[in-house]
Amino acid sequence: MRQRTRLDTVRIRAAREVIDPVFLDTPLYRCPALEPVLGCAVSVKLETANPVRSFKGRGTEVIASRLAGGGSRAVVCASAGNLGQALAWSGRGRGLDVTVVASRFAPAAKLDRIRALGARLELVDGDFDTARERAAAIARHGGVRLVEDSLDLETCEGAATIGLELVDGPGGAPPPFDAVLVALGGGAMATGVGHVVKALAPGVEVICVQPLGAPAMTYSWRRRQVVTTDTTDTIADGVAGRCPIPAVLDDLLVVADDAVLVREESITAGMRLLLHHAGLVVEPSAALGVAAVLEDRDRFAGRHVVTIVCGSNVDVDAYHRWVGAAPAGQV
Repeated sequence: MRQRTRLDTVRIRAAREVIDPVFLDTPLYRCPALEPVLGCAVSVKLETANPVRSFKGRGTEVIASRLAGGGSRAVVCASAGNLGQALAWSGRGRGLDVTVVASRFAPAAKLDRIRALGARLELVDGDFDTARERAAAIARHGGVRLVEDSLDLETCEGAATIGLELVDGPGGAPPPFDAVLVALGGGAMATGVGHVVKALAPGVEVICVQPLGAPAMTYSWRRRQVVTTDTTDTIADGVAGRCPIPAVLDDLLVVADDAVLVREESITAGMRLLLHHAGLVVEPSAALGVAAVLEDRDRFAGRHVVTIVCGSNVDVDAYHRWVGAAPAGQV
């Protein structure tokens, strides 16, 4: 394991200068309505308050600004939906030729939005990792820049600007919270935010959260080596990867204090809580932090945690099924 990450705090601060301000300085606020049911103080970092409704635009802005500066203006990525939307947005604004490869089973709302933003969309039979393989083939054969989420430092360092906004308090004051709950998929947000938090506020605990039905990165973190899975089974499509990237795992091992797995019913309960107590419609990946508190209230009792609400691109019909009726005894 490396003792340092691939990320650089100076570059992360510089990234803020090239990211469209529409993605920066997202709301961060304490949400007292959530606190009685969760048993701890909760602050929300709202990464859905932007045109692509997820944090991914921070990283794609860094990538697109560099591509627009010279070289190939064609770019391809694999996406579960949110990265594709973000790259399409950033590319459209800079005149790039964007191709997005996605599973045909991805949420229709995300696929429709990618098309609407002007990207070329190619669908594959299979899951996100199948789409990754196809995107890599397009890049190889066409001489196109491949954007690989989490492996490309721009995606991590763009996401890391969230960490700057969390810990750069007025007058250098330490943040009021003692833990950050971060959704864990490929690892861009977890390693990016984790890098900044550990560099600038090392006393804050970085806790990564992943669905039990898509546990590859968490298993890899626990065993300190890459662990792949054959399948995934979770409604949290944005974090449903099977094949962790070794370099990203090495970064995660440096910055994450813990990685936990949560059940599907906890994810839907978290979505329900965010709707009823915070007025937030979120996709399943964005409710992972709340789900982690629900599953281990004793661990967080009396503490102040921040949960990063990372996306709100959700199929309306599916959302209503997930949050419509709470099982007996649940919120």
